[in-house]
Amino acid sequence: MSFADRRWAARRCLAALAAERLRIGLEDRGISVDVHEGHGVALVSVWTNLLVWTDGFAYRWWTGKTSQKTGRRLYRVHGVDEPATVARCVAQRYEELCKALLRSEDVVRHVL
Repeated sequence: MSFADRRWAARRCLAALAAERLRIGLEDRGISVDVHEGHGVALVSVWTNLLVWTDGFAYRWWTGKTSQKTGRRLYRVHGVDEPATVARCVAQRYEELCKALLRSEDVVRHVL
């Protein structure tokens, strides 16, 4: 196995491990997720518009906001050394999305 192959395998393992640690933290909070990994990154699929990805060094996810200056999406980034803190932050975003969905369903019911 070449050095590049060993390096890729190590990154793959780091990303998968970080994703599993976050999965456990979220499931401890009652949030079921799916984990997918490959090509040196792992994805933790939480909810519509809430996908956390990691390269084994940091977690990243969309905050739901865009920059007023550039119009680009704004992301939160946390190191993988505190998965419990990240799980709490992701759970807060999950709750925001669920509340927004309930509000939009209430509006639809009111209109109909």
